[in-house]
Amino acid sequence: MKKILIVVDMQNDFINGVLGSQEAQNTVPKVVAKIESYVKHDYPVYFTKDVHEKDYLQTKEGKNLPIEHCIKGTFGCKFNEEILKWVQYIQQNTLQAIIFEKNSFGSVQLPKYIKNTLQENEEVEIEVVGLNTDICVITNVLVLKAFLPESDIVVDSNCCAGSSIEAHNNALEAMKLCQIKIV
Repeated sequence: MKKILIVVDMQNDFINGVLGSQEAQNTVPKVVAKIESYVKHDYPVYFTKDVHEKDYLQTKEGKNLPIEHCIKGTFGCKFNEEILKWVQYIQQNTLQAIIFEKNSFGSVQLPKYIKNTLQENEEVEIEVVGLNTDICVITNVLVLKAFLPESDIVVDSNCCAGSSIEAHNNALEAMKLCQIKIV
């Protein structure tokens, strides 16, 4: 079975920036350990990155979440330093570390890419970790499930944090209902 790790939006603004939290900060070493374990076994690791333009507040998302974050070119848009070290390590060692930039909650390019890399009837387990459980993690998980309905999709709840603890737990329950394995 092919195994893939998806690391969602481990960026400064979601960790210790304008939308950060202590829970998000606590996920960093856990996500780093998860990346390390996938790299050790030569499994692909893909990253999503939330990237907004300066006109963010004029977008539909900006009007509903009026907090400028992950604006292209800012420190808040960059990967957390510890995560960035792994992105660079993977890229320098010609392992698969592809970054999918997105200007909304979920990436359509990510599941399309994965689907195109699979051989016919190849079994795959996709593990998803990152931030925020109740917004970008759940959206990416459900898009993956829609594109790859026969795949095993797993979310490591200890490697995720939500906009609040309650929102995190609600998102985990919603994903369970959609046949996502929560560990």
